[in-house]
Amino acid sequence: MSVSPWFEPPHPRARSALPSLVRAMVRDGGDLLSLLPAQAYRMGIGPLGWSRRSTIVVNSPDLVRRVLIDDRERFPKSDLMVNALDPLIGNSMFVSDGDTWLRQRRLMDPSLSQMRIDRAMPAMQASLDDAEQELGDRADRNESFSLDLAMSHLTADIICRTVFSTSLKSQTTHEVFEAFSIFERSVAQVNILRLIFDPAWTKPPQRPDVLAACASIRNHLGELLDTHLVKGADFDDIAAAVIAARDECGQGFSRDELIDQLGVLFLAGHETSASALTWVFYLLAIRPELVQRIRTEVKAVVGDGPIGLEHVKRLSFVRNVFRETVRLYPPITFLPRVALESTRLGDYPVKRGALVIVSPWVMHRHTQYWRDPHRFDPDRFSPEREVAIQAGTYLPFGLGPRVCSGAAFATVEATLVIARLIRDFNFEVVSRGAVRPAARLTTRPAHQIVCRVTRVKG
Repeated sequence: MSVSPWFEPPHPRARSALPSLVRAMVRDGGDLLSLLPAQAYRMGIGPLGWSRRSTIVVNSPDLVRRVLIDDRERFPKSDLMVNALDPLIGNSMFVSDGDTWLRQRRLMDPSLSQMRIDRAMPAMQASLDDAEQELGDRADRNESFSLDLAMSHLTADIICRTVFSTSLKSQTTHEVFEAFSIFERSVAQVNILRLIFDPAWTKPPQRPDVLAACASIRNHLGELLDTHLVKGADFDDIAAAVIAARDECGQGFSRDELIDQLGVLFLAGHETSASALTWVFYLLAIRPELVQRIRTEVKAVVGDGPIGLEHVKRLSFVRNVFRETVRLYPPITFLPRVALESTRLGDYPVKRGALVIVSPWVMHRHTQYWRDPHRFDPDRFSPEREVAIQAGTYLPFGLGPRVCSGAAFATVEATLVIARLIRDFNFEVVSRGAVRPAARLTTRPAHQIVCRVTRVKG
C-alpha cells in the first residue's frame, strides 16, 4: 500500500465557532475535540466560544508557564476534573493542590523511584512475553480483535506487575481492569449544555454506572493492598514503598489514602500508555514504510536476540515514532485549571471561576509553532530538526512541578513494546468506518479499532 509522505492521520476538521459547537453537541458523548474552533489553533489566548462561566484556551508558551508553574496556586486543577475523579481517587495527588499536594508528593517520591527503568524492565518483558503469545495465537486463528483493548490489557498488566507484583491474570487484577474500562468509557461523557450554561463550581451528579465502577475498583485495590499489609508480608514494589512512606511527623497514608494514591498510579500508569500505543499501532498499520524503518533499526541495533534496556536506549527512530504519535495524539488532551480570582493573563482579562484550558492537543497542532502541524512525521524529532522546536510547545506529559513523573517509564515502555511487537507481527486494520479521535479521560478513538495480525516471515 502506498501512502503519501504528507499523510495526515484522523483529526476533526477545524471550523468556525458555531458549527464546531453544533458538531460537538450532536456527536456521541460530547466530543470536546469537535468543539474546538479553527481560531483555537492560531491564537495565543482567547475564548472557547461562549459559556456562562467563561472558558479560555491558553496557547502562548509564556502564559502556559504562568498558569502551570509561576502562578499555579491561583490556577488549581479545575472543579470539573476534581468532581469527575473524586469517587475513584479522592483528594489524591493527581487532583489535590497546595500543602496537601506537597505532602503527598513528598511521600510518594521515594516510591516512584521504584519505577526506575532498570527495576521495571523485568515486568515489561514478562508482560510482553504473554502479549506476544496471545497475538501469536490470534494470528494462527486469523482472529480479529480490539486494538484498544489489547493495548489497555498489556499496559495494565505491566503496571500491575510493577505496583503489586502480580499479573493481570489474577482474578482481582482482572476485575480491576474491567471496572477501569467501564469507568474510562463512562466518566468522560461530557454534557455540552452543562459545560456552556452551568456556573463555575457547579457539581453535576455522577452516573450510577460510574459510581458502581469506582466502588468496585476501590474494593479490589483494597484487596491487593491488604496482601501487602498483612504481618510478615515481604514485597519490593511500588505498593510496599507507598505503605512505608512517612512524612516529617512520622505519619504515613491511611488505608483510604493508600487506595487513593495507588488508584492514581494504576489509572495514570496504564491508561495514558494504552492511549498512546493504540494510536502508534494504528498509524503503523497504515504506514508500512515506517514499519520497515523500525525493523531495519531493530535489526541493526539488536540483531535477532532479546531486546534489552541497553538496546532500547539506542532505538532512536522507534522512540521518535512514539514522540510524534503523542504530539498528534497526546494522552492527556486537556489540562483544565480554574481561576480562583479575577486576574489578567497578559492583556487578556480572566474572570473569577473561569475555566482556563491548556491543551496539549491544541499546542501540538498550533500553526505558529509547528510546520505542517497535522502531518505525521517522526523525523521532526531527529537531532538536526528537533533544535527548531520552540521551548514550551511540546508537553505530552505536562509541564512544571506536576509534570508526569512516569514520563521516562512510559517512553521506555512504549519503545520496547513497539520494537518487540513490530519485529514479530504485521498489524492490519479491519475496522469498518472512519477512525476519529475523541477526548475522553485520554485521547482515544471514538470507536474501537479492530485489527488482525500475521507473523513476520523469516
